[in-house]
Amino acid sequence: MSRPPTLTLPPCARAYRLDTARGAFAVHDARPDGAPIGTALLVPGFTGSKEDFIALLAPLAAAGFRTVAVDGRGQHESPGRSTQQAYEQQELALDVLAQARALEVPDGGPLHLLGHSLGGLITRAAVLRDPAPFRSLTVLSSGPAAIDPAQQARVRMLIDALGTMEREQVWEAMRALDPPEAADDAAPPEIAAFLRQRWLNTAPEQLIATARQMLAEPDRVDELARTGLPVHVVSGVVDYAWPVPLMDAMARRLSARRTVVEGAEHSPNAERPEKTAGALAGFWSDVG
Repeated sequence: MSRPPTLTLPPCARAYRLDTARGAFAVHDARPDGAPIGTALLVPGFTGSKEDFIALLAPLAAAGFRTVAVDGRGQHESPGRSTQQAYEQQELALDVLAQARALEVPDGGPLHLLGHSLGGLITRAAVLRDPAPFRSLTVLSSGPAAIDPAQQARVRMLIDALGTMEREQVWEAMRALDPPEAADDAAPPEIAAFLRQRWLNTAPEQLIATARQMLAEPDRVDELARTGLPVHVVSGVVDYAWPVPLMDAMARRLSARRTVVEGAEHSPNAERPEKTAGALAGFWSDVG
C-alpha cells in the first residue's frame, strides 16, 4: 500500500466532500494561484486513499494545475455500501465519470485523469466507457491485465481472511507479512496510525470486490489504444504488482509516453513526489 510521507495538506489545498450525481466523495482539492491551465483527477489504488497524493498537490499546483485527489466509493472517508455488487468495476468507473462531470468548470482547463495501481484499471474502464470528458489518461504503477502471479496468492489470502476474520485481525496478519522496511515501526507514529485507521475505515466489501478485480482483469490495452486518448505510463524502477517490463510493453502498444521514476517502486507519488509531479505536469502541458 502507499504510505504518504505527510498528512498535512499544503496551503493551496482544502478537504471537502465533492457532490456528484452518484453521491458525495471525500477529496483534497489543490488550486494554483492564478487560473489553472488544466485540472487533474487522481484516483487511488487498492487499500489507498486521497492521502496517497498529498505530496503531489503543491508541486502540481505550482505548475498551474488544479489537482483533485479522491477517496473512491467505500474508501476511507467516502461513504460506501454493504454489498460487493456496489464495487463492481463498471460501478466504480461510473463514479469516476460522475466526479469528472462535477469538476467541470469554465476556467478549469482540460481534464486529465490519473489512476494509481487498481485505480489504473478503474480509470481505464471509465475512459473505455466514455473518453469524452478527458484530455489524457495517466496509468501510474498499473499494468495491462491482472496482477503478477507472484502477488495473486497473497491477494487470495486477503480475500479469504476478510471473509472469516475481523478487520483488525486481518490488519495485524498483513503487517506480519510485510518486509522489514515496510513495518509500521519504520513509519512515523502518525503515519502508522493513519494507515491502520484507513484500513479500518474502508468497507470490507470494497476490499473484497476490488481485490477480485485485480485477480481477474483482462487485457484491455488494445481497446484503450482505439480511443485515441493520449496516455502516459508511469512507474518506479521496480514494481511487485505489475513487473516493469509489462508496463514497458503496454506503453509501446499504446504509443504512450513512458516515464520511469528513479528511486521509486510501486508508489512514485509518495516515494519520489517531486520527480513524479514534474513528469505529470510535463505530459499534461504537452498534450494541452
